Amino acid sequence: MHGMTAQATGTDILDVAREQVLGRGVPLTKEQVLDVLRTGDDRLQDLLALAHEVRLRYQGPSVEVEGIVSLKTGGCPEDCHFCSQSGQFTSPVRSVWLNIPELVRAAKQTAATGASEFCIVAAVRGPDDRLMEQMREGVAAIKAAVDIEVAASLGMLTQHQVDELVDMGVHRYNHNLEAGRSFFPRVVTTHSYDERLDTCRMVKESGMELCCGGLVGMGETLEQRAELAAQLAELEPHEVPLNFLNPRPGTPFGDLPPMEPADALRTVAAFRLALPRTILRYAGGRELTLGDLGTRDGLLGGINAVIVGNYLTTLGRDPREDLALLDELEMPIRALGETF
Repeated sequence: MHGMTAQATGTDILDVAREQVLGRGVPLTKEQVLDVLRTGDDRLQDLLALAHEVRLRYQGPSVEVEGIVSLKTGGCPEDCHFCSQSGQFTSPVRSVWLNIPELVRAAKQTAATGASEFCIVAAVRGPDDRLMEQMREGVAAIKAAVDIEVAASLGMLTQHQVDELVDMGVHRYNHNLEAGRSFFPRVVTTHSYDERLDTCRMVKESGMELCCGGLVGMGETLEQRAELAAQLAELEPHEVPLNFLNPRPGTPFGDLPPMEPADALRTVAAFRLALPRTILRYAGGRELTLGDLGTRDGLLGGINAVIVGNYLTTLGRDPREDLALLDELEMPIRALGETF
């Protein structure tokens, strides 16, 4: 089915994707995503160019920029195998609480980069009453001081907590699937895939925007990578952050090799073709996996949002480098509250 035979019979996956996704706006199926992930490096530039065309047609040229701050770092009871915030591993990240003035200061710094979004993150299984109270104070203080949208990522929620966040004015909630259903038990054992899915569905039904992505490069097969793309497409989140495993010492995935740049870029393009109308955001691991050149290639291969500055436990790039790159590529930063 691959190589010359496929092309000779007119079923080359890139031709199919061009007609189906670019032409008709119909996302690739799981099997089609797998075909894309199996294309050779010789097709990579063609694939990225097609993904970029799809992004421009359904998303336009602008890029959404977001800053994140961790309200509580480390000491998490869950055992997500990629994460140095788990209290179960020997990684050197410990529990810290931010105070409200620091939170407001971080939001102001984020707004100054041109970011339209400020995300408050806590490494917890789910929020307790104390955290929800701190969120209510923090969100109110930010909204009083800074013109920026506030998003949150606080783990798994109850319906009551979803309603509370809506009431506070949180406009977007991040909760990743992390991995496809079949690979998930290899990544997390302290909670189930369905528990994550339930939170995602409640968030969507509440009217908040759902930001839901995952990690690639954790030892999953290409089939399982395609499965994650298809399961995200079925959920139809507003935004999908794509993380590339940055192996953290002391975690179960600490010894895995970083993903090859070509594989990472192929994954970016495949996810764009599976999610033509979704914001696709570069998240953790891109510096290590892709470096400068690869970051540019991804922005020209389907990515239309970035997180600037540092991630939760790993250092990112200087925001000025990303902003200079967007300027050079003539990609405007999406204005606050601008919709498609």
